[in-house]
Amino acid sequence: MATEFYAVGGGDVATTITPGVAGILQVFVDGDKIYDKKEEGNQTPHLNRVKELKAIVKDRLGAAVAADD
Repeated sequence: MATEFYAVGGGDVATTITPGVAGILQVFVDGDKIYDKKEEGNQTPHLNRVKELKAIVKDRLGAAVAADD
C-alpha cells in the first residue's frame, strides 16, 4: 500500500508504516485517519479500497497545491 501512495504523491507525501500489535493497520494523511483495519472488520484492504485511499491522498495533494498557489 505504501508503494501505491508513493506512486500518487512521490516525494510530496510522507508515508510511514509502523507495525502494531495484533495486526493493527492505520493510515493517516495530514493527521487525519483515512483507514483503520479494525474499524473495517479486520480485513486487509482489497484493491478497490486501496484505489479509494489513493484517491483521498491525491485529493489532499491537489488541495495542498491549490492552497500554495
